[in-house]
Amino acid sequence: MDLSFTDEDHAFRREVREWLCANIPTTERSTDPADARRWDMAWQRKQFEGGFGGIAWPTEYGGQGLTLVRQLIWFEEYAKAGGPDIGCAFVGINHGGPTLIARGSQEQKRRHLPQILAGEEVWCQGFSEPGAGSDLAGIATKGRVVGDELVVNGQKIWTSFAHMADFQELLVRTDPDSRRHHGLTWTICDMHSPGITVRPIASMDGLEEFCGVFYDDVRIPLDNVVGTIGGGWSVAMSTLGFERGTGFMKLQTELSVVLEELIARATDLGGLADPSVAVQLGDLRADVLALRAMTYAMVSSAARADVPGPLGSMIKVFYADLAQRIHRAQMDIVDVQGLDRGGPFAAEIRHYLYSYASTIGGGTSEVQRDIIGERVLGLPRNR
Repeated sequence: MDLSFTDEDHAFRREVREWLCANIPTTERSTDPADARRWDMAWQRKQFEGGFGGIAWPTEYGGQGLTLVRQLIWFEEYAKAGGPDIGCAFVGINHGGPTLIARGSQEQKRRHLPQILAGEEVWCQGFSEPGAGSDLAGIATKGRVVGDELVVNGQKIWTSFAHMADFQELLVRTDPDSRRHHGLTWTICDMHSPGITVRPIASMDGLEEFCGVFYDDVRIPLDNVVGTIGGGWSVAMSTLGFERGTGFMKLQTELSVVLEELIARATDLGGLADPSVAVQLGDLRADVLALRAMTYAMVSSAARADVPGPLGSMIKVFYADLAQRIHRAQMDIVDVQGLDRGGPFAAEIRHYLYSYASTIGGGTSEVQRDIIGERVLGLPRNR
């Protein structure tokens, strides 16, 4: 790993810290989808106008053209300042946009990247299906080439923010005779196209951010294909590399803040008088420091490659398990007060319930371990 902070990096950190202190929103995000979208986009726009939108994105598309080290500094200071969740901007900012940067045409980059950064476009991901969630190569949603269009029929599920989105990174099977990862195509789908039906799905945390999406003869211009017809698996792997790697940097840095707040709360509630609690929190702190070291190693590696490698899967597995353990420890310390969803610990309860999704979203931990075994350890494929 080769990662160090220069004097200029330290100056950038001070600038970020001061800007966040002066600009972090003081209003609460609504749970109403339309209001939540406006809130998320307004915050994204403010970051963009402040010079902190797309820190590591190319300047020709509205980014700052800075290093991933600067992006890491932003996330670290953002977490310390208690910055809000990115909300419906997540897909566009963290893996839809980066995929277009790495694999999109010049016209696709020009059309979408500035709008994503400026808080003018919301994206969602159309990968998982009822019969192909963890097994992405098994997708069945069809895209038939008719003239200069793809005609799409099928269904996607667990699509975060589909009911708020303008565009979707959509993976379809364009060769009906193909199997597994062959014959797939990655395309940009306009979510306002005729034939699209979106149905929100309520999750156990009480929110409706996930959706089922249904396609009935949805027509997509072939100009929206990223890469080539039939070459979608390679593009999708780029997308997942960003989603599991650099796209998770903010969440990784946030965990350390969550844990330190938990330790402070345990101290106030007298929980540290129990030696077993003290040991548990000490172990969690050690694991948070390990996660930080892994994140730094990933940033160092990603700085030398266009797309994050399999190290992203290692971080994804470790992060998902650690997030669940930290939020479970939080519920243990809150004790019976954690039964009241409308009480003073409502946010903590919601985060605990949502943490169950961390070992599923972006590819299950079982799939990540297969990737690590094959691509990092060189073990035979798990067939």
